[in-house]
Amino acid sequence: MAKGAKRALQLPKQQLLILAVCRFAEPVAMTSVYPYIPEMIQSFNVRDDKVARWAGLMSATFSLSQCLTGIAWGRASDRFGRKPIIILALTCTMISSILFGFSKNLLWAFITRSLQGLSNGNVGIIRTAVAELVPQKELQPRAFSIMPLVWNIGSIFGPSFGGSLVHPVERYPKIFGKFKLLKEYPFALPNLLISILFMCGITAGFLFLHETLEEKKSHRDYGLLLGKFLTNSCTRRSPRRAWSNVEESDPFLSGLSSELSTPVSGSSPAVKLLKQSPGWAEVFSGQSNINLVVYTFLAMHSVAYDQLLPIFMHYPVQSIQDSDVHLPWKFAGGFGIDSNRIGLLFTFYGVFGMLIQFFVFPPFARRYGVLNCLKACCLTFPLVYVATPFTALLPTDSSRQGIMMLLMLIKGFCGIFAFPCSTILLTNSAASLKILGTLNGVATSISAIGRAAGPALAGATFTKGVDIGYVVISWWTLALVAIVGAIPVWFLVEMEGFGGDQDEDESDEEEEEDEEEGGGGGDGDDAKASAIPAAEARSRKSSAPSIAEEAVEDDEEMPESRFLTPATATTSQSPSRRQSLQLRRVSSPIGLGPGIIPAGARRYSSDLGATRSGLGVGGTSYY
Repeated sequence: MAKGAKRALQLPKQQLLILAVCRFAEPVAMTSVYPYIPEMIQSFNVRDDKVARWAGLMSATFSLSQCLTGIAWGRASDRFGRKPIIILALTCTMISSILFGFSKNLLWAFITRSLQGLSNGNVGIIRTAVAELVPQKELQPRAFSIMPLVWNIGSIFGPSFGGSLVHPVERYPKIFGKFKLLKEYPFALPNLLISILFMCGITAGFLFLHETLEEKKSHRDYGLLLGKFLTNSCTRRSPRRAWSNVEESDPFLSGLSSELSTPVSGSSPAVKLLKQSPGWAEVFSGQSNINLVVYTFLAMHSVAYDQLLPIFMHYPVQSIQDSDVHLPWKFAGGFGIDSNRIGLLFTFYGVFGMLIQFFVFPPFARRYGVLNCLKACCLTFPLVYVATPFTALLPTDSSRQGIMMLLMLIKGFCGIFAFPCSTILLTNSAASLKILGTLNGVATSISAIGRAAGPALAGATFTKGVDIGYVVISWWTLALVAIVGAIPVWFLVEMEGFGGDQDEDESDEEEEEDEEEGGGGGDGDDAKASAIPAAEARSRKSSAPSIAEEAVEDDEEMPESRFLTPATATTSQSPSRRQSLQLRRVSSPIGLGPGIIPAGARRYSSDLGATRSGLGVGGTSYY
């Protein structure tokens, strides 16, 4: 494999790592509330049998609020760039999380929880940035597993923070006994500590994250300049060129080019084309619609299961000798454990998920395909949900918690595979990269409806179930939702994504390198002449699509007598592309005055003269 092809199959690890740092605080903040939400609601003088309903409504409030702003965050990232919107969303989420920790009543908790949902727009934006960094299908399982891996690592720390640091004055009187603020607000400490993680992510993003939106890459980024200034004193290596996809042939002054020059990406037609807002018909294609339905149902039952588990495990134990118990269906007991133990179980859950995400998912997805993995997971979810309530019938605490841990690991394994697979399929179903930010914003909003409906439905059915003595109702309802959500998976098609054109570019580079090394078997003139069409092909690909099509059409209208010789025209391109690239070259001496070169000729050189200053400096023209 040529050097260019090898470079194309390398992950941009530095940028993915920075995105992971930016993302890390959000899962910690989101999962830290799972262990202590039942205790928080109880502290608001809510009866035990009503806790599940209010917890479900609180989760629904978060998701519905996220639904209202998901598309807006995505559209804003398409217009202003990924980086500024990521930083803004992180800042808003940090502030709303701190406010949630200072809740003293249900109204304040619901208001701040809704603010968290409104500001939580980074899910789709970071997913879009990953897709723009890694368009190659071969690398997508690894790249798209990084953000779920970050979520799993965050889910290790989150429940530990939430379960062990609430009521700090009572639990750790020697350390926090003198802090009156923490005594008055017993749920504030976890959120205050998590804000430090948010600040680390915001700082890392501002100083080191590169913009991935094509239109904004060439803009001056003062955060990157400051980051380079701060890191220059810590390294002896020569400063690298800033990461950019801008071609070297772009003009110094965008929009200026001579009549004999190739249109460049900075010219006004290309800029107008890039700034056109994509239509909604492009966003809602057939496969994208099916993927959105699948992702919504997946979020609906998976998130509801994770949020119902702490309520189920916190609910008091019911003895099987109770007169209201009629096995095997009628029983209404839980585990009766506190938030500290619940947080410990979720920590093991997160550690397992991290290992599976890092070591198992990428090779499995590459070997069996993301669609096949998604189908297998969707068939497993209902089985786990049906079996979960029967763990409460086991005789001892250790047996109940052990079997529950096993079911949680199976469910976690399926969730770790299902969400990245669904994300990859949704990304590859997009019509173009221009609409990817909007599509992921739509996915965030629509899936938020599922994340709202799932916990609300699970909480309401759990409350109703324990009232009538059938706790299985809530879990079997989730199983039914999972079965319905598995049906559209069988109508999905695994599409190619956006890496095809880049692979062709790399094959062109490979052939050009072989010809320069003399591997073609011809003389030097033939090798140089055959290398020119490849260079021209890359120049055309870097231009706006409409401009490139015009150039190809102009070339196809030229008579065959004006093409190069067959030996020179032999390349590895497709027949139609070879025909469009067979041009006659003539010298372009200094001046480029009338009569020097044929009328209608196009100049393909370094653009140093005709494009940047309007004065020819020599080179080669083709017609």
